[in-house]
Amino acid sequence: MSVAVITGASKGLGRALASALAQRGWDLVLDARTPEVLHATAEALSAYGGRVEALPGDVTDAGHREGLVAAAWKLGGLDLLVSNASALGAEPLVRLEALSLEGLRRALEVNVVAALGLVQEALPLLRASAAGTVIAVSSDAAAEAYETWGGYGASKAALDQLAAVLGEEEPGVRVWAVDPGDMGTDLYAAAVPDDADPRPAPGSVVPAFLRLLDERPASGRYSAPFLLEGR
Repeated sequence: MSVAVITGASKGLGRALASALAQRGWDLVLDARTPEVLHATAEALSAYGGRVEALPGDVTDAGHREGLVAAAWKLGGLDLLVSNASALGAEPLVRLEALSLEGLRRALEVNVVAALGLVQEALPLLRASAAGTVIAVSSDAAAEAYETWGGYGASKAALDQLAAVLGEEEPGVRVWAVDPGDMGTDLYAAAVPDDADPRPAPGSVVPAFLRLLDERPASGRYSAPFLLEGR
């Protein structure tokens, strides 16, 4: 039985990916900051028959990260770690001249430091798995310059680099930084609340993540839209 830890799993892409894995029979350890929403998600996904552990908390808390990995160990190990929890740095987003340094620190702490801390905690279990995998959920803002997206984009660019180096340092573990593309999520709504244009549902990009898990390409950075197009 495969085991995954997914952060930011109570809604959006995290929940959509967790649901797809649950339907495939995976056991799950789910993280989010809002207990009520997370427990409701876990209850819904447990209907597929797998074991689902919900651990509310903040990924910037080392004790919480330890708890997530310990929960996976109790389920039998860890095959997949998905760093999906993200912070914008400002809601709504602002130009760099107005971005508070505290907001930037928060984005870096959640998107980069906590992601690395969780990997460090999880590596012994990932190395022991026959299919140990890390997915770092990135963004096109990590590679493209969009006005007001500077702080968030910088944090995701740093996450991309950490994933690239980890892939070199851990040849026995697959490490993918995945840009999911445009999605209609609460995170995007908080970032740009005045943008009313419709965007794809998070579930629409999940097949790209499943393709990676099925085909297990080399460690690297991948674009969900390109994967969905068959490239």
